Amino acid sequence: MFPVLFTLPDWIPFLGGQPITTFGVMMFFSFVTAGLIARSEMRRLGLDEEKAWDLLFMAVVGGIIGAKMYYVFLNYDQLQAQGFSYIFNRGGMVWYGGFGLAAILVLWEAKKSNLHVPTIADVGAPALALAYAVGRLGCFLVGDDYGRPTDSWVGIAFPNGSPPSTVESLRRFGIEPDPALIERFGNVLPVHPTQLYEVAMSLVIFFILWRMRTTQRAAGWLFMAWLAMAGVERFVVEIFRAKDDRFFGALTLAQMISIGLIVAGIWGLMHLKGRPPTPPASKKRARAKAR
Repeated sequence: MFPVLFTLPDWIPFLGGQPITTFGVMMFFSFVTAGLIARSEMRRLGLDEEKAWDLLFMAVVGGIIGAKMYYVFLNYDQLQAQGFSYIFNRGGMVWYGGFGLAAILVLWEAKKSNLHVPTIADVGAPALALAYAVGRLGCFLVGDDYGRPTDSWVGIAFPNGSPPSTVESLRRFGIEPDPALIERFGNVLPVHPTQLYEVAMSLVIFFILWRMRTTQRAAGWLFMAWLAMAGVERFVVEIFRAKDDRFFGALTLAQMISIGLIVAGIWGLMHLKGRPPTPPASKKRARAKAR
């Protein structure tokens, strides 16, 4: 794996000697990807495409702060032990926390800009799917968010992961590795590369949404489809993840949230099913000029 791309020279003020991580770079690319996809879609729909960058700015702010807040909430004991410095360490970004706060801020920006919220949600659906795939590739490169031990052909060891996939790390996740695996592979065990599972599934979701985006449906339908599919994707991946937040029996907290997203997405699809298609903004403007 490649957790660090390079280290900044010492002569750079304030930032000298700081590592540039692959996760940080891929997170940057994920936001840029989302912005480019959203901009393209807003142009196609006849909307002000430059508004995509205003919405992206809110997504970045909400995504980073929300992801950190969620992580601190899950690891409150570490906050108590280390103090407020724990908030500003490099690690600790949780997707669902980032998505929640980003959605609130993007909604606020859309309303402030007099944009049609369901249409903007549809614009964001394929952008979210592709950006998520890019971000999860960063998790793979840094060796984070991997799965349970496995001796199958898909297994990958993360000796320099965050944390490394050692017997001790897996035990901290509440997983007792099979002694046969330890005897065969030693202290660093191969695990399910759940990051790549998510990359693959998110790319499939993106291509499905990309094909569906031009079909005539009520505004908001595409976003609800993404919500349901993203919930299913995360629920399935969590089965293989090495996690220490299984607060609901065999289910993780992320799986419980995923169930909520699936229910909300299916409800939204059923609610919008009988509604007439929403014409693109460009057609609306053409009709208004004709009058």
